[in-house]
Amino acid sequence: MLDAVLRADGGRITAALAARFRDLDLAEEALAEACGRAITAWADARPANPAGWLYRVADRIALDMLRRRAVRDTTVLPEPEPEPTAEELMAARPLIPDERLQLIFVCCHPAIHPEARAALTLRLVCGLSAQEIARAFLIAEPALLQRLTRAKHKIAAAGVPFEIPGPDHWRDRLDAVLSTLEVAYAHAHADGAGTGRHAGYAEEMLGITATLTAMLPTEPEVHALAAIVRFAEARRPARVDADGVMAPLADQDPARWDAELIALGRRYLAVVLQRPLGPRGLQALIHAEWCARSSLAAPAPWPAILTLYDALLALRDDPVVRLNRAVALAEIRGPTAALEEVDALAHAGLAAYLPYHSLRADLLARLGFAEPARQAYDAALALGPGDAERRWLERRRSEAAPST
Repeated sequence: MLDAVLRADGGRITAALAARFRDLDLAEEALAEACGRAITAWADARPANPAGWLYRVADRIALDMLRRRAVRDTTVLPEPEPEPTAEELMAARPLIPDERLQLIFVCCHPAIHPEARAALTLRLVCGLSAQEIARAFLIAEPALLQRLTRAKHKIAAAGVPFEIPGPDHWRDRLDAVLSTLEVAYAHAHADGAGTGRHAGYAEEMLGITATLTAMLPTEPEVHALAAIVRFAEARRPARVDADGVMAPLADQDPARWDAELIALGRRYLAVVLQRPLGPRGLQALIHAEWCARSSLAAPAPWPAILTLYDALLALRDDPVVRLNRAVALAEIRGPTAALEEVDALAHAGLAAYLPYHSLRADLLARLGFAEPARQAYDAALALGPGDAERRWLERRRSEAAPST
């Protein structure tokens, strides 16, 4: 139960505590201590409002921590927050109406190094572990931890304000905000069955991206991300087969996709197409190509997908884009050409990136290299995929075994 509450509300509680005490480390420590107390306190009876319980307890813990740290009589501590009146609740209209989104904008302050902004927000707001973030950014975990520490110190030393930034400052932080949301959603989307600890963030991203489009109604990359999330979530009902095994995109039955979400994605995409396409706009078009497929009998849109990935490489040439392009390349030019592209990425920091090993294993198996394929499947399985993905990898690994 506690895990579920943290998945749903941990980011918002951290955001509220950080905004109140102007100290990110204190917010994290206080919430962690409150969770420890909840394990005992909730053993007999769950509170009516678990998130509120955690916030109130963490607030008191933070105040106690500050008192213990105080060494001078001049130390001024914040007073406990009063209960809001009904009138105050009715009148409250925050500029950014999502507490988690507020803290994302705070952590993406221009004073923080660009490489650290998204990492900090993913850790504090989205609850990703250091290992998960390091894998997402294709860097070593110790280097990631150093970035997080430096970012927190920068916020404290520079006196970065924790108030909600005004509209004039939104675009300065926008790319880091969108990058954060992309990585966080990727972790939720990677779990096809929707049972992992980050699964709840997929649905929440629908609300967050809608809020962003209302804040920035003419910003194409914001609308592109909103379209991507809706196209991807529309396909979720078909991502796992009747046996609980992941179904690759080309094998999914479009009849099971959510037509309403696809329609919403197209509305956001219409805004994107009014301006020159950015990298997220091209990614939205890739998703739209798949969502235009009417049935399994219709041909998969591999030629269009490869063309779009070629265009995307001109704007965002990174190992993940090249890896995704190789999937389409295998269907158009064959697995040999694709494997050459994938093997060229061997030194691109993908050793802990599960899709790299999974795709490489698939290409090797298609070329008849059974033992190297099994080794690549083993490398993918060692990275701890979700249950549906694990079962699919195990099935493919067994299919790669040589005939006897």
